Amino acid sequence: MTEPKIDELAAEIDEVGERAAKTIELGRRGFTIAVLVFVLLVAQLLPWVGEHAGWEVLLGRGGGIPQLFAATSTGVGVFVSAVTLVTRRWWLAWVCAAGGWFASVDGMLAIWSQQSSNATGAVGGGPGFGLIVAWIATVALAIYWMRAAFSRS
Repeated sequence: MTEPKIDELAAEIDEVGERAAKTIELGRRGFTIAVLVFVLLVAQLLPWVGEHAGWEVLLGRGGGIPQLFAATSTGVGVFVSAVTLVTRRWWLAWVCAAGGWFASVDGMLAIWSQQSSNATGAVGGGPGFGLIVAWIATVALAIYWMRAAFSRS
């Protein structure tokens, strides 16, 4: 017959082990991710398409492809990253990694659309500084989230 205190301790140890299996430890990588999220937020204030800032592109000015990038980079790069930093859930790190790579491709297409849009008569004339900064931050976030997702053994 086992003692009740030993059974309680064993149950507590099992609970801590299960909780640890669901989370990741970000360490310094978490700080870098937080800085990149801040850079992505600052990029929303800079020009993306013509004179339209990133937040204006998010609201529908400047074309469909840049708006898609604005939505995915803000959704995954800012909101899901913030939730993942707070909760440290491993599966959310994978969502950030996969979503970050999807947003990175969107960003590349958004830059490309601004470089070639004069031929079609769409809004453009070259990507704005904020669009390029947002794309670089999104690629960096995708890399850091991929490393974080793979860091758990």
